[in-house]
Amino acid sequence: MLKTLGAQIKEYKKASIATPFFMIGEVIMETIIPLLMASIIDDGVNKGNLNHIYLIGALMVVTAFLSLALGIGGGVFGAKASTGFARNLRKAMYENIQTFSFSNIDKFSTSGLVTRLTTDVTNIQNAYQMILRMAMRAPFSLIFAMIMSFVISPRLASIYLIAVLILGCVMALIVTKAMKHFTQAFPKYDDLNESVQENVSAIRVVKAYVREDYENEKFKRASGNIYKIFCKAEGIVAWNSPVMNFTVYACIVLISWIGAHMIVQNQLSTGQLMSLLTYCMNILMNLMMLSMIFVMLTMSAASARRVCEVIEEKPDLTNPEEPVYEVADGSIRFENVSFSYKKDANTPVLKNINLDIKSGETIGIIGGTGSAKSSLVNLISRLYDVTEGRLSVGGVDVRQYDMEALRNQVAVVLQNNVLFSGTILENLRWGDKEATEEECRRACELACADEFIQKMPEGYNTFIEQGGTNVSGGQKQRLCIARALLKKPKILILDDSTSAVDTATDAKIRKAFAEEIPGTTKLIIAQRVSSVEHADRIIVMNEGQVDGFGTHEELLVNNEIYRDVYESQTGGSGDFDEKGGM
Repeated sequence: MLKTLGAQIKEYKKASIATPFFMIGEVIMETIIPLLMASIIDDGVNKGNLNHIYLIGALMVVTAFLSLALGIGGGVFGAKASTGFARNLRKAMYENIQTFSFSNIDKFSTSGLVTRLTTDVTNIQNAYQMILRMAMRAPFSLIFAMIMSFVISPRLASIYLIAVLILGCVMALIVTKAMKHFTQAFPKYDDLNESVQENVSAIRVVKAYVREDYENEKFKRASGNIYKIFCKAEGIVAWNSPVMNFTVYACIVLISWIGAHMIVQNQLSTGQLMSLLTYCMNILMNLMMLSMIFVMLTMSAASARRVCEVIEEKPDLTNPEEPVYEVADGSIRFENVSFSYKKDANTPVLKNINLDIKSGETIGIIGGTGSAKSSLVNLISRLYDVTEGRLSVGGVDVRQYDMEALRNQVAVVLQNNVLFSGTILENLRWGDKEATEEECRRACELACADEFIQKMPEGYNTFIEQGGTNVSGGQKQRLCIARALLKKPKILILDDSTSAVDTATDAKIRKAFAEEIPGTTKLIIAQRVSSVEHADRIIVMNEGQVDGFGTHEELLVNNEIYRDVYESQTGGSGDFDEKGGM
């Protein structure tokens, strides 16, 4: 874990090294000041030496300014190092997340990743700054003050030593007790973020079903869990203050009592007693600071483990040593393919799939909910790897391709595609960042999107709100189809992506595909028979297996499932799952 975190310091190593030196310099200056103060009292005030007071006073002012300057330097470099470290952690996590396969993403919830990128990194940032500044300052200040105390009076300094040992044991107990509560707290942040994210993204559904009270109660529970845990942890940590105050005042009383007797017996000067009292406060306050550092490190240790989990996660899918960069054509071949999302699953999602699809064919895929239609097409662009068998695209096993090269030739349009904040043109150019406006317009014409874009006030420069909330479901799907077409792929997969458009528009889109991109292999997943009946061939999926594969006419004769679906839909019910038997 430390190696993983240390690797992210990178260009901030100099600032990280400079900060402790500045803090040690500040400590040295602060240690000198009580000695100068003692000299003013003993050799200046008591002896009536005004010149000595002026000289040492001026020296104290210089020392104080040096201490201030060193403290500012430590603060500046410490802030630069810690914020830079946090930036690199976020960058490392985010970049690694981009390499994740779907199976990697499945291990982390979206809310969990958000918490790790925000709250957890902030905890580590604060802890790192405290390590560079306070964790260096406090022990050195404590040690220097203890040494100077023993130089002045070993007898009185022994009081500090005993107090430090007792206080150290008590604070170690407090930190140990609080640690387990802080460790439990951060996973609860995931639940809280999940509640917020889910509520905000589905706010229209919440209001439509008048579930505001339910969601408020759900958030209250998640927030209350964090409140309870932190109350327990902070309740334990709160003992720091009374224990510290008791120890400080006890030390001051003992030192004042014993020191007064020593002054009377000429064993100690007034200035030395003043210095010892200053060192007393210095020692005990630094000990308290150390205890708070331990609490902060305890909190950040849990966060550090969660951050390192993301950074150290290795993608399940990687490029081969000598990848193939050119996809010859859009032909697809499944050879005895089986697939499971989890390696230890008892029942595979796909079982013994054998298909041979020629380049340029239009293939319909139909099947009931849970029949693994989407799982089948996800294997083509290698979003998952097959568990058994072989899947080839363009005559080459997909595992031999460079993944970026393969995915650039396989465009996927999902039922619930996402549009990003920005203009329509900016969203379309996700398909091809170099596409001209004319090319974008042509793609939209093929996807039947141009007609509604032209009616918008700003046309292709119309701003799309976050998540595409200012366009309808059908408009969003058509924009996503146009975006996919701009990739000029060899394989186009439409995963129920015309479900929100009317049948007339659906027919226009299919006709445009047949006329304008005849060389592209088109896989169309649909629930409506009308969307696939004109395809070259149709795959009927049932419980993870291919139940039938042929033309519309062949399946009507040979496949009972397809025939039942067709009759149920053309008969008017349209209820696929009820009469399709899937």
